[in-house]
Amino acid sequence: MSDKPFDYWTFFIEDAKRVGSPLYARLATGIRGDEDLKALAARAKKGQPHANMILGAVHFLLLRGADHPLRNHYLDLGGKAPEGEDPFPLFQDFVRLHRDAITHLIETRVTNTNEVGRSAVLHAGFRAIAKENREPLHLIEIGPSAGLNMIWDRYGVRYSRDGAVVANISPDAPLVIDCELRGEHAPPFDVTPKAGGRVGLELNPVDLSNDDDRDWLRALMWPDQVARMRRLERAIALFAKERPPIRSGDALDLLPDALAEVPPDGIACVYHTIAVYQFSTAMKDALESILTMAGLRRPILRLAFEFDGKECTVARIRYHDGVRDEKILANAHPHGTWIEWLA
Repeated sequence: MSDKPFDYWTFFIEDAKRVGSPLYARLATGIRGDEDLKALAARAKKGQPHANMILGAVHFLLLRGADHPLRNHYLDLGGKAPEGEDPFPLFQDFVRLHRDAITHLIETRVTNTNEVGRSAVLHAGFRAIAKENREPLHLIEIGPSAGLNMIWDRYGVRYSRDGAVVANISPDAPLVIDCELRGEHAPPFDVTPKAGGRVGLELNPVDLSNDDDRDWLRALMWPDQVARMRRLERAIALFAKERPPIRSGDALDLLPDALAEVPPDGIACVYHTIAVYQFSTAMKDALESILTMAGLRRPILRLAFEFDGKECTVARIRYHDGVRDEKILANAHPHGTWIEWLA
C-alpha cells in the first residue's frame, strides 16, 4: 500500500484521463495549482465533490448561453477545441466574470449525475440474479438521481468483444447502449429478468420537468464526451413516458417501508450504482443492518455497482436468516463502457 497521502485533485485528474476527458483533466490540473479556485470549489456542501461542482457550474452557465471564448473548448456546445490553445486561462477568466453565479451554484446544488451507460452493467447483473431467482424482482434503487437507470430494462444493450457483437439485447429499443466485454467470460444472456414493482429513494431527486434541474443534470456531463450527452437526451425523453415513482428523503429512513411493501410472491431487490461509496461508515453500517433485519423475514437481494477505492466492482449480495452471502460478479467501467465478467 502506498504511503502517499490521498490528494483529491490528483485523483480527479487521473480519473478524467482514464475515462477520456482531456478537457477536464487539463482544467482540474489548473485548478489544483490555483488556491483561489480550489477555495471557491470548497464552498460546496459537505460531502460534495469539489471538482464536479465547479466544473458543473461553469458548464451550466455555458449551456445557458454565456458567451465567452471558453465555449470553443466545449465539444457538446459545438466547440472545436482549438489545437495548441490552453483552455485553463480562459476558464480562469470565465470564473472571474461570472463568480457570483458560479458561487451560488456551488453552494446550493449537489451532484446528481445520472449516467445511463451504467444500465449496461445493470442488465448483466440482474440477469445473474434472475438465473438464481425466477420470481419477479421488485426493484428499489438507492440514489437514483433523476431515475434514468430505474428503467434500465427499457434500453437495449449491444455487448461486443474484439469488435464482434456477442449479444444484442432489445436492438429495436429507443436507446441502445454499447458495452465492451473484457476477459473470457460473459453474463448469462440466456435468462431475462422479470421486473415487478420499482421505486427510487433519493435525498435530492431531479425534477426533469424543471428547466434548472434538467440543465444541471446536463451540466454534470463531461463536455468533451458528446456521445454521453446524446445518450442522456434520449434517456430523458424515454423516462418522460415511463415516470417510475421516486420518493424524496433519506434512503435509510425510506428503505424499511419500501422493503415491507414488496408482495410475498416477489423478490425484494435493492440496487445502487456509484452512490453508496459516498455514504459514511455509519451510514453503510446502517444499510447493512436494515437489510440483515429484513432478511430475517424473507430473502433480500442486493445488486451493488460501486467504487471500492481501486476499481468499480459489481456484486450480488443475499441476506437471509442472518447470513450475508456476497458474490463478486464483475469489474466495470464507472460509465458502463466495458464490463469484465468474473462470475
